[in-house]
Formats: sequence, structure tokens, C-alpha cells
Amino acid sequence: MLNASRKAQAGLRLNGFFESYMFIFVPLSLIVGFLFPSPLREYTAWAPYLFAFMTFVMAMGCSPLQVKQAMRMPLVMLVTLMLVHIAAPLAAYGLGAAVYGPDSPYVIGFVLFAIIPLGVSSILWVGMAEGNIPLALTLVVLDSALSPLVVPAEIGLFFGADLSFDHWKVMKDLLIIVVIPTIAGVTVNHWSRAKAKAWSAPVAGPASKLAMFAVVAINAAAIEPFMNELKNDLPAMIPLVVLLVVICYVLGFAGAWLFRKPELTVTLLYAAGMRNISLGIVLGLGYFEPKAAVPVVISTLIQQPMATIMHKLVAKFGIGRSSNPPQAGEKAV
Repeated sequence: MLNASRKAQAGLRLNGFFESYMFIFVPLSLIVGFLFPSPLREYTAWAPYLFAFMTFVMAMGCSPLQVKQAMRMPLVMLVTLMLVHIAAPLAAYGLGAAVYGPDSPYVIGFVLFAIIPLGVSSILWVGMAEGNIPLALTLVVLDSALSPLVVPAEIGLFFGADLSFDHWKVMKDLLIIVVIPTIAGVTVNHWSRAKAKAWSAPVAGPASKLAMFAVVAINAAAIEPFMNELKNDLPAMIPLVVLLVVICYVLGFAGAWLFRKPELTVTLLYAAGMRNISLGIVLGLGYFEPKAAVPVVISTLIQQPMATIMHKLVAKFGIGRSSNPPQAGEKAV
């Protein structure tokens, strides 16, 4: 029994370590994918299933009661979804089209970054800043559940007949890798009376982080053959992606200004600023030419460091109630 307890504590410490240093491990996974493309490329078919596992683990932390409580803030949720799926895609399209022209595949990549569902890791940062975790969880679950409808619809709205795009296949794939695992996770949480998350955390927590790193590395390996022909575009692309990520955060902060509550400010800040990059890479490489995936791939290098910067700003200006991120091995949420 004591040995099992020690193993559980070790698993929790490992999960805390991964969470504390996400801003290092995610870019490192990208670099590993570029350095060792040949062996990793053989596992490309695994990426959707690894992603489904990540989604399931995330959803186990959300109960039907939490969803119900968050639904009592419909205006907050509506504002967030409008920022994410209307304001941000318009900004992304305008930025990409202004620099590369509306017919560039890079514009698809900018828009794709903006319209993919909210990032699971946003819950971690909301927790560190003492935001509204149930609201953040519900927003991620709800946006993920809507993604089979929203993502194809917005791609069609922005690019229409100019883009050959199998809407139904995307909807089916999103159902399999996002919606079904989400429903399964929430159901397991309910049936276990919210015990499944804590019981499985020592194993499922670190495993889900490793799955995330693997997805990033595998998809980086898939795009590596095309990076040489894209290298001339990268110096201009990187600051543009940084600018787009900053715009998303600014939109979240502006939307939160309507409610004037610290916990809602940090919640909307991270909800609007962070995206499910792993899913974006899977979609970008699965349905578009490689250039369309480049902005999403680059955002992998930017998203976690930017979240760290935002956390520092939140603490410095007293936007949230928490100013100290958890140290390695501590539980973040």
C-alpha cells in the first residue's frame, strides 16, 4: 500500500513538473520532430488517437454540475465565443491577407489558428491566476463539442468555393477525436462522483502531457520535408504569428472589461488567447497543403512562452488575485 502511495505521489510530481515547464517542453517537442523526422513520421496515424486521449483526460476534470453552473453565465460564454470565432478570425484573415494576399495558403493557416477550439492548457493558466476554473473547463468542453460544426463552417465562410475542403470528413474526424472523448470524460466524472480524475491523475496526468508532446513531435516530423522551401518566409512569419497571438489576448482582455471581475478577466484572457494547437496541426496537415499548417506550427513555439509573459503581466498589474505560479511538483489547479 505504501509503495502504491509513493508511486502515486511520484506521478503527481511528474505531472506538476510537466505543467510548470510546458513552455519548454512543447517547443522542445517541436525541435525533436524536426531533428528526427524519419522515425517519427511512421507514427503519423497515431496523432489523432493520442489527441483523443488528451481530450478524454481533460474532460474527466469537468462534471455536469460544473457545466450547469457555468451555463448560468451565458453572457460571459457568448462574449468569449464571439471573440474567439468572430473577432479573432477576422483579425487573422485581415493580417494574413494584408501581408501575403488573400489567395495565399498562409492566410488559411492564420484563420485556422483563430478558429480551432480553445486550448486545454488554458485551464492550467486560469488555475494559476486564480480565475474561474469551472467556467474555463466548460468553455473548452463546449467549444470542443461545437468544433465539428464551427471549424468547417468558418473555413467555408472565409474561403468558400476557392478551397477544396471535405467538410463532412472534418466533422466526422472532430467527432471522433474531440467530441466523443469529451462526452466520455464528463460521463466518467459523473459516474465516479468526481473521483476518476483524482484516482487516475498519477498516471493519466503525465501520460496526457507525454501524448501532447508526442503529437507536436509527430506533426513537426510530418511537416519537416517542406521546411526547406519555406525557410525564406519564416523570418517574416514569426513576428506575424506573435502579433496574432497578442491580438487574441487583447481581445480577451477587452471582452472581460465588460464584466469588471478579476477572476473573469484572467479566464477570458487565457480562453481567448490560447488555442488547441495540437488539433490545429492535425487539421492543417490533414486537409490543406503544408504551407497552411506553418502558422499553426510556429504558434507552437509561441503559445506557452506568451502565456508565461501574460501571467507575469497579470501579477504585476494586479489583474488577477494570484501572483505566484506553482513551482515544479506542485499542483496547479
